[in-house]
Amino acid sequence: MSDTSRAVFISGTDTGIGKTHVACTLLYALRAAGQRACGMKPVASGCVETPDGLRNDDALALQAASSQLLPYPEINPVALRAPLSPHLAAMREQATISLPPLRAAFERLRAQHEVVVVEGVGGWLVPLAPDLLASEIARQWQLPVILVVGLRLGCLNHALLSARAIVADGCRLIGWIGNAVDPAMQAPEENLATLRALLPAPCLGVLPHAMSPAQAATQIPAAVAALG
Repeated sequence: MSDTSRAVFISGTDTGIGKTHVACTLLYALRAAGQRACGMKPVASGCVETPDGLRNDDALALQAASSQLLPYPEINPVALRAPLSPHLAAMREQATISLPPLRAAFERLRAQHEVVVVEGVGGWLVPLAPDLLASEIARQWQLPVILVVGLRLGCLNHALLSARAIVADGCRLIGWIGNAVDPAMQAPEENLATLRALLPAPCLGVLPHAMSPAQAATQIPAAVAALG
């Protein structure tokens, strides 16, 4: 493993608020800064059967946004069919999710890249197994965390609760990125000002609605800087 390799965990305030969009945008921004970067989705549910095996749209997007085309199982070691919380999807397939195989895949990626962007599943406390939460990936691997805040009604409560949980778990919240998931959201600037005032970490960028990750990469220079 390279001594200069870095990694970051992308968490979110909820499901469907754009973690993959932000993770891909960050990958394009890192690549534009001349860094070898790849994405990783350790666990993905809602995968579909293809001639090449189970595939997940989020993991495929991370694969496409990475500096080099990597084997799919390296990016997404645990692929589950049912679009459910991972612990429930795994129960349906009689599969067991544990951290050691995920860590092994992560270390292989880190040995080949300067930065690994690890995307979580759902929110901070989504169960992966009866005795394992998604937050343990960041906690046990000692990864700094970027919180994706889906900008829509309810985001203030979700963001503050998520940030409080991340800090309470002993993880380092290095910043948050707002993602405009609802173009009709009322008082967006006032909500952003409230988030900036109340969250215990800096805003690393705000992504406009419906802008591709490649285009949006210019919106988050602070996120690239936060990764050193």
